[in-house]
This record gives sequence, structure tokens and C-alpha cells, in this order.
Amino acid sequence: MKMSLFDSLYTQAQQLDERDALASIRELFALPEDLIYLDGNSLGPVTYAARHRAIEVVVNQWQSDLIKSWNQHNWIGLPQQVGAKIAPLIGAAPAEVIACDSISVNLYKLLHVALAIQHASSPSRYKIITQIDNFPTDGYIAQGVVTHHREQHELVYVDETDILDALDEDVAVLMLTHVNYKTGFMLDMAEITSKAHAHGILVIWDLAHTTGVIPIDCHAWGVDFAVGCGYKYLNGGPGAPAFVYAAQRHHAQLAQPLSGWMGHALPFAFEQDYRAGEGMQSFLCGTPSVISMSVLDASLNVFAHVDMQDVRYKSVQLTQFCLLCMEASELLNELPCISPLDGQNRGSQLAFTHSQSYAISQALIAKGIVADFRAPNVLRLGFAPLYVRYQDIVTSISTLATIMNEHIYLEETYQVRQTVT
Repeated sequence: MKMSLFDSLYTQAQQLDERDALASIRELFALPEDLIYLDGNSLGPVTYAARHRAIEVVVNQWQSDLIKSWNQHNWIGLPQQVGAKIAPLIGAAPAEVIACDSISVNLYKLLHVALAIQHASSPSRYKIITQIDNFPTDGYIAQGVVTHHREQHELVYVDETDILDALDEDVAVLMLTHVNYKTGFMLDMAEITSKAHAHGILVIWDLAHTTGVIPIDCHAWGVDFAVGCGYKYLNGGPGAPAFVYAAQRHHAQLAQPLSGWMGHALPFAFEQDYRAGEGMQSFLCGTPSVISMSVLDASLNVFAHVDMQDVRYKSVQLTQFCLLCMEASELLNELPCISPLDGQNRGSQLAFTHSQSYAISQALIAKGIVADFRAPNVLRLGFAPLYVRYQDIVTSISTLATIMNEHIYLEETYQVRQTVT
């Protein structure tokens, strides 16, 4: 593509950035200079608040106040405090969300809870349905639950387009990821939940690629249960705690299998026998990771004055502008897009396929543009609206065009696979 066309796109991008309602939020992130970060859908960057909180917790709390900090700095209340900050991002009440453990562990808990509820009222239901190409850990956890139940249940994988047709009176639980981690395809959460309920099915939603970038309303849509992570669009840092959502109407029937001491009604009474705490407290298990939980708590403050409708609007515009730049640079024939072309049907990412996608992603990283790769052949670009600019997209696609046109990705250094891809 001619340089004049890139110049024109860059001018257009600058104008869009000047009108961006979220432009000032970028200043809250400690982004490295001369680096464009298009991987916030995998790991969000550090906020200044998070960096400050990490130092605060280690130096002014742990170092200075030691064990007194559990009460003095409310370490013990962090799971509820963080959950309350996440709640408005998913259309939930503070008492319906708690931060703890990981998505994998929380899915294990929720599957047991949902199956127990169904067994009490509809013992003949035996199927757990999830979508083909769901994030693998979701399927692994469900497989483990089925094994634990000694094959009383069956895990069934269906195509994303066939979910509604798979619903019947044999299904106990529908476990779905709202936004596909590879393609960005977004399911209709409200419609699917409603149709599932019409068949008496409970639904668990994985919101890993949703929370913090797409406004949803668990209350209005009648969502039963959900999980999500803290390290992607919530910017809580690597290994940040996940969260669990359970609708208030199910709280009287919450009986999750990991009955650790923090989920006890009175953890510090040290009673011999387990008594589950009320509501979301029952989802707690072991001692919370205070440093990670504190960092996530601080990072969530960036959403305090953010309208999620503005976030979603910019998300759609960023991905659409990227496709425009890809088309203008004549890259889509060599790097076909497998994400939905309609912005309303995708999350905040775009996925392109190429046999050398891993090497291409590595070449981009070497040029200061962080994208990522998903096996077997997907180049994935994530667009976090709180800090990604339109001009970042033009620069990224211009660099990508050079890498492709000059076959830079074929250089030996970009062919070596690292452990984490």
C-alpha cells in the first residue's frame, strides 16, 4: 500500500483519538514507551494505582503491620470488596459476586452446585452441554466433574450455531463462554439463557473475554451463574484472582464441594465440622492471595468513572477501523479474518489465520507491537478501549504490512517456539 494512504489513515486516526470519550483513561496505565499493546485480552497492563497498591501492601501493610493487617487493612474482606467492584460491570448486586481462586476452580464449584440443584428437582437430567472450541480448561473441568460423578452425567459438545437446537429436558447444565477466545464470536447471552430456562436448564457463563469490555446485565437476562478472570480486561496482573457470580435466588441452595475454612460460617471459631457461610462466602475455600487481590482491587478503580457503553462503542469502532486498515493494505487475502465481520457479534478482538501466525506474532513483538498466537494458526489482536488508540492501529497494520510483504516472519529467529505462545 502507498505511504500516502497510510498517512491518510493516520490523519483519520488522530481525529478519532481527539474525539475519544475515553482518551484520558489511558493516562492511568503505566504503558512502556514505544510499545503498542494489542494483547490486553490475554494480560492487561499495569495501572499506576496497581503499582502503588503493590508497594503499599508489601511495605506499609505486610512489612509494617504484619499479621495485624488482616483486620487493620481489611485483608480478610478483600474477596467481598473486589466482588462488589466487579458487580456493576456485569449487572449484578454486590452480594452476588465474590473474588477467589481461578476460573478453572470456580467452574468446578459451579458445576457441582448447578448439578446438585438440578438433581434435587429433576434427577433424570444428565447432560452438560458446552460449545465446540470452548477454551480448553472449561471442557477439562467438565470432563473431571463427569468422571467424579462416575459417569452419571455426560458432557456434550455442540457447535456454537447449534446451541439452541441442543436444548431439551435431558440437559441439566449449559456451560458456555460468552466470547470465543480464538475468533471473538459473541453469543447472545440473553436469548440463550432465556431459551435454556424454558427447558428447565441452568446456565453457567464464562465471562473471561467479556468483563470490563462488554456491558452485560446478569439481572435483566436472568443469568444463573458466571465466572470471570481478573487479569485480562480488568488489569489485575498475572494470576490475578477470578470471580464467581451466583444469582440471589440460588443462594439457599449453594453447596460447593471445596469446603475450605474461609467458606465456613465462622472461620476463626475453628469448629471441628464444616458449616457453610451464607451466600457468596460459601464459595471461598483457602486463604486469599492478599497481594494479588489488593492489586486487582486497585486496578478496578479505573472503571469507577467509566461508562461501559462508551467502552463497548469504542471497542466496536477500534475493531472496525482495524479491518478497514487491513483491507486498505490488501492483507486480508493473505491473512483472512475469522472473526465475525459484524462488530455487534464479536468481542474486542480480531483473529486472522496464516500457516506462519506464530512467527508473524513474534516479528510484530520484535517491532514493538504485542499481539499473540493461538494454536494452530491464529494471529490474535486484542483491542482494550481504555488504552488502545486509533493511531496505534494504523502503526500496527503498517508494520504488519511490511512484515508480510518483505517476508520478515520467515527469519529463523521468529521460527523458534517459546514455552508460552
